[in-house]
Amino acid sequence: MESSSFTSGQPRVDKRPLVLAVDDNPDNLELLTQILDLFGCECVGAVDGYAALSAAVDRQPDLIVLDICLPDIDGMEVVKRAQQNPDLRDIPIVAVTALAKPEDRARILEAGCVEYLSKPFNIKDLETVIRQHINSPMLLVEF
Repeated sequence: MESSSFTSGQPRVDKRPLVLAVDDNPDNLELLTQILDLFGCECVGAVDGYAALSAAVDRQPDLIVLDICLPDIDGMEVVKRAQQNPDLRDIPIVAVTALAKPEDRARILEAGCVEYLSKPFNIKDLETVIRQHINSPMLLVEF
């Protein structure tokens, strides 16, 4: 799933911040990409960990919004591999997950995610996190 402003193999001309959204549930991914679009972000979607890493390497997003429970490699492994890649290690990763126990939150943040939101998330909370980690005047919409 990719935004309409993304054409494979073409340089990015869209000046909006690029966010990689990762969720194995197509409905959740569609909702997330629509919300990110409303926030003024260009969005690329991935449905599993390997696709997320590949998209991150190919597109160099400004931010990754990552589900932790994925079908191939889990989000924790995605974070670990991203941190090991010099081209990806500085990209902030926000976990958006159904894992809601305090120990899950601690484990996810210790793994390297810059923020943690539990599902179902509040749109205003997501907006605050996005604004905090992407410094862009393009993010104008407020909810």
